[in-house]
Amino acid sequence: MTKDLDVITIGRAGVDLYGAQIGGRLEDMGSFEKYIGGSPTNIACGTSRLGLKTALITRVGDEHMGRFIREQLVREGVNVEGVATDPERLTALVILGIRDEDQFPLIFYRENCADMALCEDDIDPDFIKRARAVVATGTHLSNPQTEAATLKALEYARQYGARTALDIDYRPNLWGVAGHGDGESRFVESEAVTVKLLSTLHYFDLIVGTEEEFHIAGGSTDTIKALRKVRENSRATLICKRGALGAVAFEGDIPDSLDEGQTGEGFPIEVFNVLGAGDGFFSGLLKGWMDCPDVDRIDWPTALKYANACGAFAVSRHGCTPAYPSLTELEFFLERGVKQKDLRNDAELEQIHWATTRHTRNAGDWSSLRTFAFDHRLQLEEMDGYTLEKAGAFKELCLKAALQIKGDQGGYGILTDNRIGRRALHAASGTGLWIGRPTELPGSRPIEFEPELGIDFGQFKEWARENVVKLLVFCHPDDDAETRALQEARVKCLFTAARNNNLEFLLEVIPSKVGPVDTHTTATLIRQFYEAGVYPDWWKLEPMASHDAWASAVAAIEDYDQHTRGIVVLGLDAPEVELATSFDVAASFPLVKGFAVGRTIFGDAARAWLKGELPDDLAVGQMAERFARLCKIWDDARASARLNKE
Repeated sequence: MTKDLDVITIGRAGVDLYGAQIGGRLEDMGSFEKYIGGSPTNIACGTSRLGLKTALITRVGDEHMGRFIREQLVREGVNVEGVATDPERLTALVILGIRDEDQFPLIFYRENCADMALCEDDIDPDFIKRARAVVATGTHLSNPQTEAATLKALEYARQYGARTALDIDYRPNLWGVAGHGDGESRFVESEAVTVKLLSTLHYFDLIVGTEEEFHIAGGSTDTIKALRKVRENSRATLICKRGALGAVAFEGDIPDSLDEGQTGEGFPIEVFNVLGAGDGFFSGLLKGWMDCPDVDRIDWPTALKYANACGAFAVSRHGCTPAYPSLTELEFFLERGVKQKDLRNDAELEQIHWATTRHTRNAGDWSSLRTFAFDHRLQLEEMDGYTLEKAGAFKELCLKAALQIKGDQGGYGILTDNRIGRRALHAASGTGLWIGRPTELPGSRPIEFEPELGIDFGQFKEWARENVVKLLVFCHPDDDAETRALQEARVKCLFTAARNNNLEFLLEVIPSKVGPVDTHTTATLIRQFYEAGVYPDWWKLEPMASHDAWASAVAAIEDYDQHTRGIVVLGLDAPEVELATSFDVAASFPLVKGFAVGRTIFGDAARAWLKGELPDDLAVGQMAERFARLCKIWDDARASARLNKE
């Protein structure tokens, strides 16, 4: 059987509820950020981000949190064939906080949780056979049933020639040697735990732990003595993590000093959050370990450099898995180095982190994006027969038309608002549509925002994470300095608020309504916004019939951002014939992903329906037909462009 998986991890999978306030007691936390957690789950995600093909063996509950874990693993690129759904037990939860650089209170809610019901029947030998390496963590050696499952997986791994690794991951209260209120505790002596760990160490090729974790594994608070006891029971390479001093690797006998072990480059950074740092470290270590095909000739200095770098990212950011770098980010960091010690405030690094991991927040294949835009407000309000209630009902018909054309396919989206189209907006959540949501006050110049956002955009905290913040700006390179500065400042504030709330941002610029345009008009605006510090995930640009104009706009984006999601073409109520012409030109540029068209699709239907002249089913049918025609026009244009390139 082909080994199509690099790493399978086994063990804990839970939901981390991280206190959003920094510096206070856990008792005083007022809001929380929700992430997936558990050491093997974090490691599976961390290694996936680094380009390894990873999988997880665990159990989750048959409820919302279990589904969240499964869906998030898929977004992270982790194989979930080994994730079983337990109908009788709830998914584990952890509540965590960041008090200061030394205190990180946490409470484990793991009483009879799903992942601790993992059993031998959950271990499929054919699944293990597919892996190059199997990674276990200490918690699942603490219970006879989960231990049996873990050891069975390790035995199969040995049988099928896979590497094996252990993250000691000692949590005293999960072994029953500390109380519920001592979740933060990392070390409590226990002869029983030591005996259990020593009895399993011979299974492993690689064992990783802090000094305290080797103390429990080796039964001594003298680190050298503990390491030597571990060595008596295992020939594994031992990786001892030393906090700010980095980490050392020992392949053979343990010397008299930790300083005599192999080391890798370290990175002096500010410690913000140590929770999950070990899992980030292990992810980087596994990347280096698995990159070496010969297990007897591992380049430990390089592996430890990767590990130290990934650990540095982890301790500098909020959360565990969300903090871990992508391979692109890691490579950039290793080449550029540390510019400021608080990595989470390094704007250049954070932009790369966001751009290369945002697929884990707003999942979907957006390589093509056909969007039905019905976020219009002013245009509907000016139509005969308009009322807020009727217009809201019409937008629900628009959603039905979009979903009818989408079917089970990906690559379709909508733009709708929260003022008139609230019911459609909420109903679209979870349908697989890309969902853009406007923020500008219609027709405003200089830009003004919908009052619902609040003075400081505080209402973003209420937005669904799949909503994309959309902003339309009427602007032109010939704008006077005061107008340009005011608009750029307001756009930057909105962009920053969107990013702080983990929401993607779409910037739409329309210069033709302000002044005359030429080949470089749109490109100039794009460059101006980037220079102002605005890095949109999406650009929405008006149709341009000139190939040179599109080339200029695309070049402007790529000069500043190699990781943007792409461009969609807007419609401006243009007839289909005119849109087809602009699509033909735009489709020749891969960065243009599709279109976002509204009135061309819904204009006639809206005018007739609001006056009571068109029934619901015919309105939906008419809009669906027009949306489908535009999709075909775009798809044909893209196919033709590809053929011409071949």
